Amino acid sequence: MARFSVRFLGCKVSQADATLIRDALLDAGHEEAEREQAEVHVVNTCALTVGAEKKSRKESRRAARDGATFVTGCAVNLNRDQFAGPGITPVPASAERAADEIVARLARVPVAGACTDDRVRSRGRTRAFLKVQNGCDYRCAFCIIPTTRGPAESRPIERVLDDARRRIAEGHPELVLTGINIGTWRDPAGRGLAHLIRRVGALEGLGRLRVSSIEPGDVDDDLLAALADTTVAAPHLHVPLQSADPQILQAMGRTYTVGEFRRAAERARAALPALNLTTDAIIGFPGEDGPAFERTCGLVEELGMSKIHVFPYSPRPGTPAAGLPDMVPAELKKERAARLRDLSDRLGMAHRTSRRGSEDRVLIEAIHEDGSRSGLAADYTRVVLPPGPERAGELVAVRIAGVAGVHLAGEVMAHV
Repeated sequence: MARFSVRFLGCKVSQADATLIRDALLDAGHEEAEREQAEVHVVNTCALTVGAEKKSRKESRRAARDGATFVTGCAVNLNRDQFAGPGITPVPASAERAADEIVARLARVPVAGACTDDRVRSRGRTRAFLKVQNGCDYRCAFCIIPTTRGPAESRPIERVLDDARRRIAEGHPELVLTGINIGTWRDPAGRGLAHLIRRVGALEGLGRLRVSSIEPGDVDDDLLAALADTTVAAPHLHVPLQSADPQILQAMGRTYTVGEFRRAAERARAALPALNLTTDAIIGFPGEDGPAFERTCGLVEELGMSKIHVFPYSPRPGTPAAGLPDMVPAELKKERAARLRDLSDRLGMAHRTSRRGSEDRVLIEAIHEDGSRSGLAADYTRVVLPPGPERAGELVAVRIAGVAGVHLAGEVMAHV
């Protein structure tokens, strides 16, 4: 048996994939170790941008200096040859198939310094990402993910539920349903994400359930009813906008109109009064002029988004948008991105101010040097608590006393 470490680059799905590989290695009898003590390394890579690929190569070479290294994930699926090098084994496949291959290879190849005891260390995290779906059938002009991940496919519900029970048993109070395009999840009977939310949300011992990024067209009445009916479901949705200009949306190949996005947001707020909405925006997409940018600013402000993840557009080789004319100059993209981030900060402050005097449950994630604690409220707002006996991983009832910069200040009322 071998001592191993697993790390990931990129999104929450990459983290969930890394966890799947970790679990397979643990189940095969291998031992998780700190990076410095590991003799086998797994690096789950990212290919969202050219920069992400570069970081993935650097991380893989760094790991290979410390031991045998298996490289998985999007960048490998896109181009395995870029990871050629001493000590590196590219494994281009889905996370599930990559996990099986790595386990099989380690069974065939003796590992120097293999561990001689049968200890398996479980690393606790307060939140666990539960992969329910992979791949995407959409063809957004800026995105390479359909090439690296393939078509949309749903994980069987029993496998999802088994993984969820495992995470709960490991001590994770909060689960996050994640995938490349989770709104496309279906079971063999044709039931969608709303059914899955109800099933996972009913599991004994679960303290909180979140849904990761979901497309506007999937924010339907069934989904909203499931979130409203599921006691542990968090009142937070991250719905990517990308742009509020009709022509830019069309050039991006997005699957909704500005009006459809607005109606989805309004429908969600009506169904979930405590809802916190966040979004993504790509700034400087080819053809974006001043009025197009202003439309994006206007819509996110109108809808009261509390956080905007701002992504200045960068051409991704292999995507249709990489060859589009009318590229926006870098300095102008930088200026617009800064303006939108400033707007995001103002909207975030308005949301936090509105929370003053309310009550919530906070999952404690960190204990700081001064004894204070911090964690996330149900709506994904970070709360700072004064020193006390509560430990990381505990859910506590709090009263929001006020705003503390980019966080909320809370007072503990009781343990949940």
